[in-house]
Amino acid sequence: MRETLSRARAYEESEDVGRNPTDNPTIGDVIAARLGRRDILKGALGVAAIAATVSPLALAAASKANAENANRFRFDEVEAGVDQNHHVAAGYDADVLIRWGDPVMPGAPAFDPMKQTAAAQRQQFGYNCDFIGYFPMPGAANPSDHGLLTVNHEYTTEELMFPGLRRQDVKGILFAEMTADLVNVEMAAHGGAVIEVRRENGKWQVVGNSKYARRIDASTPMEITGPAAGHARLQTSADPSGRRVLGMLNNCAGGVTPWGTWLTCEENFHGYFHGKLSDTQPEARNYKRYGVPANWYAWGKFHDRFDVNKEPNEANRFGWIVEIDPFDPNAVPKKRTALGRAKHEGAAGIINSDGRYVVYSGDDERFDYVYRFVTTARVDRANPQANRDILDDGVLSVARYNADGTVDWLPLVQGQALLTPENGFSSQADVVIEMRRAADLLGATKMDRPEDVEANPATQNVYVLLTNNSRRKPDQVDAANPRADNRFGHIIEMIPPGGDHAAEKFRWEMLVRCGDPTVADVGATFSTDTSRNGWFGMPDNVAFDSQGRTWIGTDGNSKSRTGRADGLWGVETEGPRRGTSRHFYRVPVGAELCGPCFTPDDETLFVAVQHPAEGQSAGQPSSFEEPVTRWPDFKPDMPPRPSVVAITKRGGGKIAS
Repeated sequence: MRETLSRARAYEESEDVGRNPTDNPTIGDVIAARLGRRDILKGALGVAAIAATVSPLALAAASKANAENANRFRFDEVEAGVDQNHHVAAGYDADVLIRWGDPVMPGAPAFDPMKQTAAAQRQQFGYNCDFIGYFPMPGAANPSDHGLLTVNHEYTTEELMFPGLRRQDVKGILFAEMTADLVNVEMAAHGGAVIEVRRENGKWQVVGNSKYARRIDASTPMEITGPAAGHARLQTSADPSGRRVLGMLNNCAGGVTPWGTWLTCEENFHGYFHGKLSDTQPEARNYKRYGVPANWYAWGKFHDRFDVNKEPNEANRFGWIVEIDPFDPNAVPKKRTALGRAKHEGAAGIINSDGRYVVYSGDDERFDYVYRFVTTARVDRANPQANRDILDDGVLSVARYNADGTVDWLPLVQGQALLTPENGFSSQADVVIEMRRAADLLGATKMDRPEDVEANPATQNVYVLLTNNSRRKPDQVDAANPRADNRFGHIIEMIPPGGDHAAEKFRWEMLVRCGDPTVADVGATFSTDTSRNGWFGMPDNVAFDSQGRTWIGTDGNSKSRTGRADGLWGVETEGPRRGTSRHFYRVPVGAELCGPCFTPDDETLFVAVQHPAEGQSAGQPSSFEEPVTRWPDFKPDMPPRPSVVAITKRGGGKIAS
């Protein structure tokens, strides 16, 4: 781990933790096999416009990209760059709606960064907001003016949260000087929040003293459901039933179900576990595959359940997709184990043509996999309550991308293929607990950090955002994949046959390879109509507005020396402008753009600005006392604060129209 990296980035840069040990083909191998015979052009123009793009629509983009009448994103682009503030396209307002420490629960105390307590934080907005879901308020006169927001709180950045801390690594634990009180504040800042919001006179406000207000954290009681519920591998001294767990960790992306629940994903859960793994421990093989323990946090010093030597099964109780009812503050969140255990980045779903519900998810690690879950039951549209346990029964599968442009979905079902007792899979519980190893055995395609995976409900096409992969070796370089160090990532488009998301075989295309298209050896494939402000790297989040337009959020541009901050881009996916990208919103220095979410009328876009000021300035780590920005307050007594921002068009109207 490098001293100046964030905890999440430190893990991503690690060369060995949780590494995929298989010889399964990588996505780079597959792209090379499929496209190598087609790449006959050389030089910057060939690489940037055609070399690695296989769709006929993408080829059309290179020759017809100046067809302005096909432009679906109508706004003046934000200038690419990086500074202390955020920026939105001309004619729009970007208003901070809620910040870390702002009240959520009725009676919450005012935020005091110098006197933080766990009791206060449990009532306040948590840290590092990520996924956002919007739920229209039942009975509202206008469903786009009044609703609930559900917001994930992924992780904590201690050097920006607490006075006097400096990033260090002592005996394998970052911030080893953490106290029990500070750890408890951290635990309270994780999880998620439910807030009621209303638009009045064109501006959004949090509704105070809402009966729906809720904070969920690392100590909130939750139920374990599905095939792993009650299994011996989930039983602990505090929970011998294996059915109850406290809290959720590192909640990154998520989804909103058609029956009105919030799906939230536990991603880098391994970092919260402390101790030393022994080869004789029953879960040793399993934990090594997930990188447990990573010793990022000091939680295990004060809470035995986070010490793998004291509670050897606790880590199996994290890494799941959690379902929560935002309209019932007393509802017990449920970890839906049928969807598998991974470092989940996304749980976006879609109702299939036959009525079954399909959930896509990426496992955000270099050389890991893309997953799909198809429910057994069909969605009952007339009675939402009938769907409340629909995610406990279905078929889990993993993707294998073939060089002929097809995708095979390989069922992860105990007893089938190699998922047998001889290989350590005696039940479906074993399969979902060790989903990575099950996918290894089936020969799934190793991807370049699959993050958000979502289906566009307007087109039915599915987009897989692959953020980067710095481990790609020089011997993998070829004309179709010219980057030995894939720092900028790419986006794959999957096409289900006839819109059937449960089909065994899809087609796939390359939508775009990211990075600066003017640099020949980068190999970016944005269309030639993309401006100098329009290209981006490190795609992370994808969202679709009600018009079916595709929006991409990024994570890592400022950390990869692109000379620009992260932000949000509108990307054309159809017609002659396919592969054209336009820059709409830019976050402050050190921040990541998360959770883009539209109201049903497309007149408001909510975004989460995560970890502003994270990183370093002039070679020195950014800190509570000397952050590289104090966004959004810009007050000397306030640290930088992760926040949710509401973007609206001045005078009203649909975003980008």
